Amino acid sequence: MKWMIDVSFAVHPDFKSHTSGTLSFGGGADQVMSKKQKLNSRSSMEEELIAVDNVVTMILWTKLFMEWQGYPIEKNILYQDNKSAILLEENGRKCAGKRSRAINICYFFITDQVEKGNVKVKYCPTDDMIADFMTKPL
Repeated sequence: MKWMIDVSFAVHPDFKSHTSGTLSFGGGADQVMSKKQKLNSRSSMEEELIAVDNVVTMILWTKLFMEWQGYPIEKNILYQDNKSAILLEENGRKCAGKRSRAINICYFFITDQVEKGNVKVKYCPTDDMIADFMTKPL
């Protein structure tokens, strides 16, 4: 399973960001979500963490659903285009700098899932990010 999650930072009139996510099993988008985030943050890196927190339940539920249907999931990959967010997701608080110390601990749930082997986080360049199409205003 390949998940792509992306954020458009502060694009709404109240300066809230927009999250989008897509799931692909190889070709096309099998599951898609796009929604306005419920809170503001100070940086796009924080918004990426919030976006992953918003989508992580779908990621884990879909993996469990597919396995219960008899389809073992060997790779559950989450692609993002923000390298700072990837570092925080993989390493948790230990790589948080001065500006990221105030990030709420609930946004490090993904770190727990990475350590358990339920999901792997990888970098995807912005130009290849399919989820990017659903975060931009027309």
